[in-house]
Amino acid sequence: MLPDDPEPRELLANGTATADVAAKYPKSSLAWARLADEAFERGSVVESYAYARTGYHRGLDALRRAGWKGHGPVPWEHEPNRGFLRALHALARAAESIGEQDEYERCSQFLKDSSPAAAQTLG
Repeated sequence: MLPDDPEPRELLANGTATADVAAKYPKSSLAWARLADEAFERGSVVESYAYARTGYHRGLDALRRAGWKGHGPVPWEHEPNRGFLRALHALARAAESIGEQDEYERCSQFLKDSSPAAAQTLG
C-alpha cells in the first residue's frame, strides 16, 4: 500500500488546475491520471497515453519504494493506491484507442490482478 500524500488530492478536490498540481507534485500518480482523463475526454488520445504512462511509472516507483515486489494486490480500498490504479486504467484505455492491443490486454489484466474492485469501478 502506498503512503498517504493528501496534498495533491486536496488541491484537486478544491479545483486547482490539474496541470498545476502535476507540476507541483510530479510524483503524484493521481494528478497524472487526472491529466490523462482530461486529455482523453477532449479527444487527445496520444496526450492521454503519455500522461497515463507517466502516472503509471510514478506509481510503480512509489509501490516499489513501499516494498511491493512487482506482483500482488494493490487495493482500491486504500485511497492512496487509487492514483496508480487510475493511471493503469487510463493507460489501458489509451493503448486500446491507438491500437496497442498487447499493451491494452497487459494493462487490463494487471489492473484486474492488482485490484478487482478498481477494475470494476473504473471499467
